[in-house]
Amino acid sequence: MKFSRKFVVFAALSSMGSATAADKPTNRYENIEIFQKVLHFVENNYVDPVENQQLIQGAIKGMLETLDPHSNFLPAQVFRDMKIETSGKFGGIGIEIGMKENVLTVVTPIEDTPAWRAGIKPNDRIVKIDQESTKGMTLVEAVAKMRGKGGTNVTLSIYRDGVRGVRDFTVKRELIKIQSVKSEVLEPGFGYVRLTNFNETAARDIKASIDKMEKASKTGKLSGLVLDLRFNPGGLLEQAVDVSSLFMDEGVIVSTIGRNRDQKDLKYARKGMARKDLPLAVLVNGSSASASEIVAGALQDNNRALILGQPTFGKGSVQTVMDLGQDMGLKLTIARYYTPSGRSIQEMGVQPDVVIDDLDPKVLAEARRNAESTREKDLKGHMTNPDKNPEYRPEELEGLGKKNDKNSGKNTDKKPDDSESEPVKFNPKEDFQVRQALGYLKSFEVFERLRRKPETTKQ
Repeated sequence: MKFSRKFVVFAALSSMGSATAADKPTNRYENIEIFQKVLHFVENNYVDPVENQQLIQGAIKGMLETLDPHSNFLPAQVFRDMKIETSGKFGGIGIEIGMKENVLTVVTPIEDTPAWRAGIKPNDRIVKIDQESTKGMTLVEAVAKMRGKGGTNVTLSIYRDGVRGVRDFTVKRELIKIQSVKSEVLEPGFGYVRLTNFNETAARDIKASIDKMEKASKTGKLSGLVLDLRFNPGGLLEQAVDVSSLFMDEGVIVSTIGRNRDQKDLKYARKGMARKDLPLAVLVNGSSASASEIVAGALQDNNRALILGQPTFGKGSVQTVMDLGQDMGLKLTIARYYTPSGRSIQEMGVQPDVVIDDLDPKVLAEARRNAESTREKDLKGHMTNPDKNPEYRPEELEGLGKKNDKNSGKNTDKKPDDSESEPVKFNPKEDFQVRQALGYLKSFEVFERLRRKPETTKQ
């Protein structure tokens, strides 16, 4: 019997990695033989003719669905979209999604995109896409269905807590050009930088923004900076290292450990980029994920910044993308990452040094929704925190210092209301959390001035 090239790929994937005690070569070959029998039987006896390619891709998809929610088979269109997404341009509606209780759920819409303007909110449940049920649909499939040519429409059927029934949102796709960095001067000498995505220009754009604000300052430098990572879903690992290196030029940024516990990959701060003396406050919330958490954890553990806001998303795993040929790909979780002190933030998130509720009336509804939003621990099949399971905590991490999460606190926000108002244009000068961060930076300047003031004695 002849098998397609894709079956060879499947067999190769099945044999990747070292065999476990329960998966000896004999058992593996027996399992592959069972797969061959099922494939042959379905091809020849299913009620309707079915393509071999469809069966093989379905088998690979099913295999990966038994793993964690971040491991996926990437069909041709999805793979092509993923390769261009990190450039900061793609056709779609501008939305970050996840799985919560087996339901496709909005993590956050990206500001100034079609989804944001249409009024789609964090924690909205997407039950249909163009009248097709999302039950059993993977994240990559859902993303592919929402992507498309600019000017075309996609209809999302959404269930929202506190709203009766399901509501349809028809959103017109457009070329999403994500401006990953936005900046402005909050007060003379104090700057604000908001990073929405760790794309391939993130660190370069932040540096350019800081340079611009410093040149505009009377003193030629900033007295403090607020770095806003709220609602930032992450992106490229190397950019997380580069962004951290803008503020520290020595020490570990992050460590990653895969199946082989003896091979630990350490990412260090890059030399020559850091503004080490610039007071820094970093804002995070429940939608700050992945690369955002790497930066926050690195700056926190190296005592380089004050972390403020709400606990982060809690994604402590690393994925790699493998090109399978024929425009198909495989995204696979290959490692867990740890902050410089040896903490895993999987499920737990980065706990802020200072917990701040968002009390601004203009964005109160969004803050409440964010408090109830999807986090890593809510995703189906998520990995457990290795600190809870010694089997997954490598011995070389034992003994490393851990920060005391005494400020983790409890969230007391209420259920979201049914506000249907138009989305409010974000203004950092009016944002409660930004103003609080600015207050801490100004306090730091005052205490530094007092510390430098020479002591005087009475004669």
